[in-house]
Amino acid sequence: MSTAPDPEPRAPKPSLVFDDPLDQQSSDDTDRGWGERPGGDSAADLKRFLDEKPPHHI
Repeated sequence: MSTAPDPEPRAPKPSLVFDDPLDQQSSDDTDRGWGERPGGDSAADLKRFLDEKPPHHI
């Protein structure tokens, strides 16, 4: 008669959190991720504007 090895211990299930999600800052509440580029100079800003402007803004 052989004995089966002990099963691996399972990680506890995540608990439910009933905190108010509006109390936490989301990534949309910051400037990060909105296309802001660190640093920069006016010449680079002008080049980016001219490269990315819609065709009707001539």
